[in-house]
Amino acid sequence: MCGRYTLTARAPDILRERFALGDDIPLEPRFNIAPGQDVLAVTTRRDGSPRAELLRWGLVPHRVEPSRPHRPLINARAETLAERPAFRAAFAERRCLIVADGFYEWQSRPDGPKQPWWITREDRAPFAFAGIWASRQPSSDSPPLRTCAIVTTQANALVRDLHDRMPVILEARDEPRWLERGASSADLLALLRALPAERTARRPVSLAVNDVAHDAPDCIEPVTAPPDVPTLF
Repeated sequence: MCGRYTLTARAPDILRERFALGDDIPLEPRFNIAPGQDVLAVTTRRDGSPRAELLRWGLVPHRVEPSRPHRPLINARAETLAERPAFRAAFAERRCLIVADGFYEWQSRPDGPKQPWWITREDRAPFAFAGIWASRQPSSDSPPLRTCAIVTTQANALVRDLHDRMPVILEARDEPRWLERGASSADLLALLRALPAERTARRPVSLAVNDVAHDAPDCIEPVTAPPDVPTLF
């Protein structure tokens, strides 16, 4: 799964060029992005061209009645994306890129709190999670609520001892295809694979990230893993 991630924006100009973000959306470093927050995403305009915007993390499917209680869906399994009613319309019509440069996973310990790990590309480059989005009008006098979920797949060998799922990190060459209107379901599903383990890096980080309200550089500060937590897979 993916329940917390980062976009540290070390080189904003490169990030803007890489994802055609333009200058309208501010790029503030984020070290502890959590569900329910607005996140940087790339959707498409009616003509199919990319558009940067902020979406609320936690998909509220369009079909949900405004009066009914609902639990926002932060992740969508790749294996059932085209079939599950909550996701299939968004998969068919409203795919997006969710811009990031790392995500967190927690490892259980026999004693003490779980150890957080920060997982990135081996080269630490920014990337895009495969995402889907939806728009819903909560009431006639309120603006549309635009929400998103991160697509997950089976974890690679480097992540598997932390969790059996991980977010889909798209290859840069596949990002336009994921956004392409009219792409076949089979072609899109073929993109939803784990980043190879040899191109993935991880390190144990400070317990500061456990506080969902804390968003500062010390969240990714490296620490020595406790002796009962293995550092290799």
